[in-house]
Amino acid sequence: MRKCYFDHVATNPLRPEALDAMMPYFKENFGNPLSVYDLGMNARDAIEKAREEVAFLINAKPSTIVFTASGAEANNFALRGIALAKQTQGKHIIVSKVEHHSILNTARFLEKSGFVVTYLPVDKQGVVDPETVRNAITKETVLISITHASSEIGTIEPIKEIAAIAKERKIIMHADGVATTGTVPVDVKELGVDLLSMAAHQFYGPKGAGALYVREGLRIVPLIYGGIQEGGRRAGTENVPAVVGMGVAAALARKELNDRIRHVTALRNALTEGILKIPNVYLTGHPEQRLPHHASFVVEFIEGEAMLLMLSMKGIYVASGSACSSKALKSSPVLLSLGVPTALAQGSVVFSLGKDNSREDIEYCLTEFPQVITRLREMSPFAKGWGEGEKGDLCYTG
Repeated sequence: MRKCYFDHVATNPLRPEALDAMMPYFKENFGNPLSVYDLGMNARDAIEKAREEVAFLINAKPSTIVFTASGAEANNFALRGIALAKQTQGKHIIVSKVEHHSILNTARFLEKSGFVVTYLPVDKQGVVDPETVRNAITKETVLISITHASSEIGTIEPIKEIAAIAKERKIIMHADGVATTGTVPVDVKELGVDLLSMAAHQFYGPKGAGALYVREGLRIVPLIYGGIQEGGRRAGTENVPAVVGMGVAAALARKELNDRIRHVTALRNALTEGILKIPNVYLTGHPEQRLPHHASFVVEFIEGEAMLLMLSMKGIYVASGSACSSKALKSSPVLLSLGVPTALAQGSVVFSLGKDNSREDIEYCLTEFPQVITRLREMSPFAKGWGEGEKGDLCYTG
């Protein structure tokens, strides 16, 4: 049976080049980067080389990169670190309703600590209107955090416009770049952001490695105390092999980015065109302003988990919403924020393509997927008219 992995927003396979570079730092170069003898200095040099590569990927200075253990940690660090650093100037934070849980849950934590959080709405394609950001700003606002792109619906947000508003009002701007870094061109200077979160496994690096870009001169309170690692901004002995792998993956992503975008865009467009021929299937997210490897849908009358299970039996691996909340068995808050009805949101399915997918993968999926939907609808009581009239004009239909 053919195996087709279409869940690249959940994670990616580690590149062999990254693994090869990592291996010596598990074995002969195992020193602590803070040690003054050669074993430690070798590890320190490797970290600094990786820092340069990650910085080059987003057009930043190496000194502005703080390595973390994940994109979620970077998001926590950004929100809590800036909130605590700026709390004497104000206690108001702005986020959107389509953020990852590592942003939303951190925002809720800060609310319990006395901060006020505004959760901005989005339009039916998941776009944050910069004017709603401007209108939400108060004298107390110290931080705006908007995702660069949602991994659930693929929509790329107008970060440059929002960051310009933040700068005009002297407010710190953070973007969650986990879904975009290494996937589309990301230039922190052009975007105008003060902070940007990244995760290595999103661009074929290892899991357990992330980073936060912190603009030069910006004060941020550490999330973890205990040592002087990462310039005193993130204590704890660095995961040297993972950091090295992230650096190699970043260098390769930068080199291959344009070719990779062309490849996955062509496949994604063919997949989308084929799937939208199936009755009562709707694209979610923006039709054009979206991640090039991303195609997300809601399928009427059936439930997302059943789709995932039946597709996996055919060797097709996809997602239903964010991987980090895939076992929550709740309708996606992101889809609900777009105005998708609860019953329809249950039928979410997300395809995200990678550099190794082929035209044959797409053809196989377009043969099997309609059959899966037909089979599930035959078993579904909802397909007998229960959901009629509820949908409305809420999703892009191509």
